[in-house]
Amino acid sequence: MVPQDASSRAQQSPEELIPVSFRIAETTDIPALVTLIESAYRGEGSRQGWTTEADLLGGGRTDADAVGAVIDAADSVMCVAERDGLLVGCCQLERRADSVVYFGMFAIRPGRQGGGLGRVLLAEAERVAAESWGGKTMHMTVIRQREELIAWYERRGYLRTGILSPFPYGDERFGIPLRDDLEFELLTKDI
Repeated sequence: MVPQDASSRAQQSPEELIPVSFRIAETTDIPALVTLIESAYRGEGSRQGWTTEADLLGGGRTDADAVGAVIDAADSVMCVAERDGLLVGCCQLERRADSVVYFGMFAIRPGRQGGGLGRVLLAEAERVAAESWGGKTMHMTVIRQREELIAWYERRGYLRTGILSPFPYGDERFGIPLRDDLEFELLTKDI
């Protein structure tokens, strides 16, 4: 966990004073992970947080098979953050060629967004990528139209590359687009 000084602790809510623990997800976590990811990205409940995609995409964000595939893959892990026994965040790390680690499926429980938990989980993911796999660079793709989210990553050292890839229209595994101009942009950071 990222150390904090006494003045920042004094401004925290009682819940934020409860330590966050991290671990690698297991297959028994799949139902809770699917619920967490869906709640952070899609549907009306996702609007409690600021990371919702509900205005861009309908349908599901993931399912048990997709999360299970991440957990079962040899070069991939799902990291989870827990606070007081409750799953409050997750992210996928996937080892790729040339010391690159892909970061995805990042989700923080909507009612707990905006309190620094995402920043702490991202830092933990970068640490795991570097220390466990010798990762030198993190890659992620973000929907280009998510300017506020991209700005959040930029404040954490990620750079926009300008490399765009088309949204997979017609593949409902990625959701049902509510507009016709969606694209992904590659963001990178040396870790």
